[in-house]
Amino acid sequence: MPEQSAQTSPAPYDALLLLSFGGPEGPEDVVPFLENVTRGRGIPRERLEEVGQHYFLFGGVSPINEQNRELLHALREDFAEHGLDLPVYWGNRNWAPYLTDTLREMVADGHRRIAVLATSAYASYSGCRQYRENLADALAALEGEGLPLPRVDKLRHYFNHPGFVRPMVDATLAALAELPEGVRAGAHLAFTTHSIPTAAADTSGPVPEHGEGGAYVAQHLDVARLIAEAVREETGAVHPWRLVYQSRSGAPHIPWLEPDICDHLQELHGEGVPAAVMVPVGFISDHMEVTYDLDTEAAAKAAELGLPVARASTVGADPRFAAAVRELLLERAATERFAAGDGPAPERCALGALGPSHDVCPVGCCPARSPRPAAAGAD
Repeated sequence: MPEQSAQTSPAPYDALLLLSFGGPEGPEDVVPFLENVTRGRGIPRERLEEVGQHYFLFGGVSPINEQNRELLHALREDFAEHGLDLPVYWGNRNWAPYLTDTLREMVADGHRRIAVLATSAYASYSGCRQYRENLADALAALEGEGLPLPRVDKLRHYFNHPGFVRPMVDATLAALAELPEGVRAGAHLAFTTHSIPTAAADTSGPVPEHGEGGAYVAQHLDVARLIAEAVREETGAVHPWRLVYQSRSGAPHIPWLEPDICDHLQELHGEGVPAAVMVPVGFISDHMEVTYDLDTEAAAKAAELGLPVARASTVGADPRFAAAVRELLLERAATERFAAGDGPAPERCALGALGPSHDVCPVGCCPARSPRPAAAGAD
């Protein structure tokens, strides 16, 4: 292994944890998985079996675990190619390999300072703080077993890192190229992300820094502008765009972010728009909420309308995204060393107007409705 310089040293970190959502890997896993996801909400099994029909359409298998295996391989390969001697582990919130089991394994392997990459690029309760709560729960379980507790630090939001943005630009261009030539120039771009309650959006990130919609909406809008501008520069065509939402799951009386992607397609058709490209900028892999909500449900709506659509791919295990993770890890490591008086402050890479996100979530950032302990933050 090549000797590591200060620029490629991960110190003080001795491991990286890929932390994700998890998903079922067979029909018998679907309802138990959904029970994990909804634990504490009192949702009857009959309702879970209804929701599980989305998974049964795909043999009861969510793509997310296989996609995480591919990302895990890409990260290990990138680290090795760049002389970064750091093991990479994987743990999930809701399915095997479970987070607590993975942290237990990491502790048994001697790791005590762990950097964490969550498979969510944006600020929100479900995309950031809930993962921090999961980490706190796992650490509490290890403490209850009398095991030494590692320090865990979550890497910053990476929605505007070039290694996330540029693959999305290329994916959008590729999707545009799939459209019939006669409608391509007039296609609208529909940037999609997971809808969340408006109250959760408004309190995402440091508040009131971002105002209505909070950091969640502001960050998505910033990335959408970057991609739309890059597409214009590449093609010479101006494609109108809008941020829209998908995958709503809450009670009807609670306001969630809108418009829904299917409603937006209906609106575009009514306006005479010739075609659309769906760009799932809110997700890092083509998991179930992409393959069902966009490739199945929204695609069926577009077919019903006679509206030509194409769907851009997500970053997945793109080598540029793996490189971005390495850069984020080394940036955070250098930041920790700088704070300890051991080396210079690192450059922090970010595109767009918002700049690089905070390393440590501040007090009150993305609060839950019921306060719970959370690791890797100021509160």
